Amino acid sequence: MTEPRPEIWIADDDRGVRFVLAEALRDAGLPVREFGDGEEVRAALRESRPALLLTDVRMPGEGGLALISALQAQGVGPVIVMSAYTDIATTAAAYRAGAVDYLAKPFDLDQAVAAVQRALADAPMAAAASAPPAAPTHALLGESPAMREVFRLIGRVAASDLNVLVTGETGTGKELVARALHEESARRGKPFVALNTAAIPSELLESELFGHEAGAFTGATRRHAGRFEQAEGGTLFLDEIGDMPLALQTRLLRVLAGGEFYRVGGRELIRGNVRIIAATHQDLDARVAAGQFRADLKHRLDVVRIEMPPLRQRRSDIPLLAQHFLAIAAQELKLPPKRFSKAALKAIAQRDFPGNVRELENLCRRLAVIAPGVEILPTDLGTSPSSGGSGGWTEALREWATQALADGERDIHTRARDALDHTLLQVALEAHEGHRQHAAAALGVGRNTLTRKLGASRPRRPSKP
Repeated sequence: MTEPRPEIWIADDDRGVRFVLAEALRDAGLPVREFGDGEEVRAALRESRPALLLTDVRMPGEGGLALISALQAQGVGPVIVMSAYTDIATTAAAYRAGAVDYLAKPFDLDQAVAAVQRALADAPMAAAASAPPAAPTHALLGESPAMREVFRLIGRVAASDLNVLVTGETGTGKELVARALHEESARRGKPFVALNTAAIPSELLESELFGHEAGAFTGATRRHAGRFEQAEGGTLFLDEIGDMPLALQTRLLRVLAGGEFYRVGGRELIRGNVRIIAATHQDLDARVAAGQFRADLKHRLDVVRIEMPPLRQRRSDIPLLAQHFLAIAAQELKLPPKRFSKAALKAIAQRDFPGNVRELENLCRRLAVIAPGVEILPTDLGTSPSSGGSGGWTEALREWATQALADGERDIHTRARDALDHTLLQVALEAHEGHRQHAAAALGVGRNTLTRKLGASRPRRPSKP
């Protein structure tokens, strides 16, 4: 008589999740057993062992991460974590605890079944991991599917020493990814050193990277440790790597291949232990094809690639980011806290941000200073809150006026007219780089009228009684 096949165990306090996942696994020919919390799993372990455990991170009583650690101590595995909480700290903590995969809820059932089958096939090669230390808080924020995938990759790759290439448009947060990778790695107690290779003159870049000896060139009065030495044992982040001169690419390739280098003008061979994380907004494949970037260096750097999505591809994250940046700006600048109205948040989410997250952050810092009221309205944003015609801003105006009348406020017409004048003038001047005559012509008013209105237009909001 053949022994029953080891079961797949599912631990989740959500009965609906357990049911649909169990049915999908059974349809794939896998035996399944369901549990509502960690205590039930521990009780079952006294009698049997699962082939694989799928567990939620947050459950009543013992959470999934603690359960993973306990199973690792008993040699039980592999474990796949499921969670709606896909921030970097939680994802990375799951992998450090010993999880072999991370499913972000809501997940596709076919992908979940494939993850289970892959984990079962790889189980003989799985290695136990140590329990996680306290997880840091990261500056990367987002709940969109694109950012969930970024968090998942960071969590999975951070613990390794693989070189990582972070790609994405300017302002998407590539350095934040590099810092998160460092903080979630075993190197977090060592230095994180960043260098923007595009910001250093090419004749000085070699010295910045590798250091120099006294007398190596004019002005080198003493020995200087380069960024590789400064980052010893830690992480070196090379931003805008696509702009690095070809001659220096060759030297960097030798360092990555052998882990050794000389200071400029030096004879002492220095062996380094540094993890490289590079970033670029450029298409490295196109630069390689054009002969502007070494293919062998690209292969050394592009071991794992993490692509940061532009803000227009994660619009659902804009309100979350805007409120966060506004609160941080008030704290840093020691200003009274402000809040966005619903209409203003809607307007911001509809805007295009060519400068991505950095542009959004700058907007919020500006609003923290110049917005005249505690509540930020669409008229404070400096441009029309809707890119889809006039309906957006007039609807926002209607909402504001309705609320102001309901609150018994006075001088509504005057304040709205002043806010309109102020916004139109500000936008026109910005569009024409401060040239008043051109701005006036674009608005269809005389230059004297514009100058007079600049002095007179001050959006006002009296305090509520």
